Amino acid sequence: MIDKQQHFNVATTAISKRDYTSAHKACVEVIQTFGDDPHAYFLLGIIHIEIGQINKAVKLLEKSNSLEARALTYAYLAKCFALTGDLNLAQAAAKKAPPTSLTRALDLDTVGVALSRVGDHEGALSYFKRALSIDNDNPQFHYNYGVSSKFAGHFAHAREHFERAISLNPNFYQAHFALSDLGGVTTEKNHIDRLLVASRTCEKHVEGRLHIGHALAKEYEALGQYDKAFEALQHAKAPKQQASQDAFADYQALFDYLQQQAQSAIEGIDVDADKSAIERIKAIGAQDDSPIFVIGMPRSGTTLVERILSHHSQVASGGELQDFGVAVKSLANTPSQHVLDLDTLKAAENLNMQEIGERYLARTAYLKQDGQRLVDKLPFNFFYVDLIRRALPNAKIICLMRDPMDTCVGNYRQLFSIHSPYYAYAYDLNVVGRFYLRFKKVMEAWAQKFPDNVHIQSYEALATNPTQEVPKLLSFCHLTWEEQCLHVERNTLPVSTASKVQVREAINTRSIGRWKQYGDQTASLQKLLGHC
Repeated sequence: MIDKQQHFNVATTAISKRDYTSAHKACVEVIQTFGDDPHAYFLLGIIHIEIGQINKAVKLLEKSNSLEARALTYAYLAKCFALTGDLNLAQAAAKKAPPTSLTRALDLDTVGVALSRVGDHEGALSYFKRALSIDNDNPQFHYNYGVSSKFAGHFAHAREHFERAISLNPNFYQAHFALSDLGGVTTEKNHIDRLLVASRTCEKHVEGRLHIGHALAKEYEALGQYDKAFEALQHAKAPKQQASQDAFADYQALFDYLQQQAQSAIEGIDVDADKSAIERIKAIGAQDDSPIFVIGMPRSGTTLVERILSHHSQVASGGELQDFGVAVKSLANTPSQHVLDLDTLKAAENLNMQEIGERYLARTAYLKQDGQRLVDKLPFNFFYVDLIRRALPNAKIICLMRDPMDTCVGNYRQLFSIHSPYYAYAYDLNVVGRFYLRFKKVMEAWAQKFPDNVHIQSYEALATNPTQEVPKLLSFCHLTWEEQCLHVERNTLPVSTASKVQVREAINTRSIGRWKQYGDQTASLQKLLGHC
């Protein structure tokens, strides 16, 4: 008869070979033969993480902990909660798996990545540091340490660990990009020769080509070689252009629906006219004035506004939260795999608005800490403006509107999350322009109809004249004037967005008109946006 340990050996070996069927069988045999076993349930949880069944993995890991609570199990629960976007539970699980309780570098790195994913970069660093003390030759561990260091503002440490990752793996394309993204490039000190070698190596690797191409573009830009920078971007994005076209086709349906909703509101059509008294009560929404949503196109100044507001003594920062969309999706219970889609938005019309609002408030309450208000700056929450207004009628919504050319070129220049469905439009410059036009039209309609809820903020006005614009922002949010809000460079909160370097500077106008560096390459976009 095979003993329990032999079953576990079979399971762990099978997991390492991605033979999850054999691993699952071995764990089930342990439970059937020897009864409930914490390690068997733990391994079953790991298997379900690997196959992407995160909710099932949580149940299995919690079952393991009910039999024997172990730091190791909490480490992987932290990973699960981070993957599902539950910041509170991820941090709570990590607290039960402190760095000193874990002995394997991989487990330490796992918790660090989980905390980094939910924006706790300072917390993540302690796990990465201990992981590297155990295994200093793993390029991924150095890269992960560098990423959290960058977001936490420790740029010298970030450079050191990105360089170390590249020295261990010259084809580590994410580390190449992350290093170039830190800036500091000069004629005497740059990585262009090394990047050109890497570009030839990853030519047939779509993700590698994107990372190296964007890294080259950043370095060419720093040297004023804009023709080469644009050429590098075009080459990097070429394999994904069709993905942009396909993504925009899906977005068109969303925009059509939102435009119809906005137009009905402007014309005074009562969409609730045929609802019963009980249904009307459900449509009132949650009466809480703490949320402040900062929305807009990516690269339009949303992070700057978030930094201004979160520097107020009464305001906490939640970062880019998925919680409103998740609340809508979970209550709509539509079958698609996407949080945001047309069926979900349509189904949301029949939901209890108060329940949506209360679920969002419950999911984000812990983020307020000692603050009375909370900033949620997920740019794409603009798709939920009407639902936010109805579910949280006292919430404030600030929409950034930036020069269309600066916005669109900024989106094209940015390497967004490759696997996020939100950003798939950004691989084709003219698609970005068409996306911008639809966004602008919808947002102007909502702001026209609901000025008490929605405020359009010009990025150029804010950057050019902050002493006038910042008080207006605070007043719109019903916040008292505080001089410190003008000094975003003194805001020490971590930044987990593409603006991580710029927002640590004082408010300035350097990025206004940056698109003109690419004037010769953007003629068709200029024509498309000419009437804006």
